[in-house]
Amino acid sequence: MDDVVIAGAGPAGAIAGIVLARAGVRVRLVDRATFPRPKLCGDTVNPGALAVLDRLELSAATKGAMPVEGMLVTAASGVCVAGLYGDGVQGRALSRAKLDAALVEAAVAAGAGLDDRTTIRGPLHEKGRVAGLVVSAGQASTRAIPARAVIAADGASSRIARALRLAWHPSRPRRWAVGAYFTNVAGLSSLGEMHVRRGRYIGIAPLPAGLANACVVSADPSVIRRAAASLLDVVREDALLRDRCAHASMVSRPVCLGPLAVESSACGVPGCVLAGDAAGFVDPMTGDGLRLAMRGAELAALAVLDDLQSGTGDAHRRLAESRRREFALKWRFNRTLRMLVGSPWGIRAAARGAEWIPGWLQHAIRYAGDLQAT
Repeated sequence: MDDVVIAGAGPAGAIAGIVLARAGVRVRLVDRATFPRPKLCGDTVNPGALAVLDRLELSAATKGAMPVEGMLVTAASGVCVAGLYGDGVQGRALSRAKLDAALVEAAVAAGAGLDDRTTIRGPLHEKGRVAGLVVSAGQASTRAIPARAVIAADGASSRIARALRLAWHPSRPRRWAVGAYFTNVAGLSSLGEMHVRRGRYIGIAPLPAGLANACVVSADPSVIRRAAASLLDVVREDALLRDRCAHASMVSRPVCLGPLAVESSACGVPGCVLAGDAAGFVDPMTGDGLRLAMRGAELAALAVLDDLQSGTGDAHRRLAESRRREFALKWRFNRTLRMLVGSPWGIRAAARGAEWIPGWLQHAIRYAGDLQAT
């Protein structure tokens, strides 16, 4: 029997697996995908996330990535602010397919087992606690993977978190995303881009080999129904992006996701803790989701490791306290920012503030880049 089974092998699951495997724990990752696999994301790793990878000696996971020196933020009014991280600090831009595959490879190299092409059906219960996972592979019937502890890192639609009634999509904010890769986007630089408009925002990230990741996040769910047309219409009809995207070509199928936000009532239950997006998903406009997922996974692994050694059965409580200490300020920052861009008055106020006092937006860009965590 494994000591720990982890639902999901994305960055959160892989990093939790790495931390536990390096500590000598028998750990197994379970994921329905094979790696590399496509994943909708802004494809940027901010300085705070890089600091986590550096500390865990996983810098090789971003090999070949594009440097990102800060963010360019624009509003429909024409306000344009370029905020540099400064002091030589950089982020990285690379596809999640490459990043995630590299982290899974590192987890396996550290000693973690991997069951890919395996669908998670739900938690395994025994004597009033979570005692493993119920899974299936292909057309095979379900089977149990027993373990002393479970980490649910199976994403924003986590079957484990929902089966345990720990997570849900809130009624507000409700946003949907559609993204794809493009060639021939003019004017790309070493800055990630966030173009805030009424009811939506557009993220653009420069990638190796002349690619650009373009992602539209909208309060209108119709962006999902006509994904490719919606994405092209948004970038080509935008006054500040029209000329830059006049000759752009979509070179991948658009990927859709939503609703995006996830709220959670707790960090787990006896026998199971949550990590990554399963533990709560913040709006992706801040670009700090990966850092929160990576560091949150590390905290989850450390809480489980303490529990395995002590046998107290309170890993979920330890994790809740450590997440509050580490993330409380950032959660408030992200909620405030979501509130601003979620209303016309908020966008106008932010645009005026950026025009009159551009320094505040530059400070916000540095904070969103998690420079305080490096």
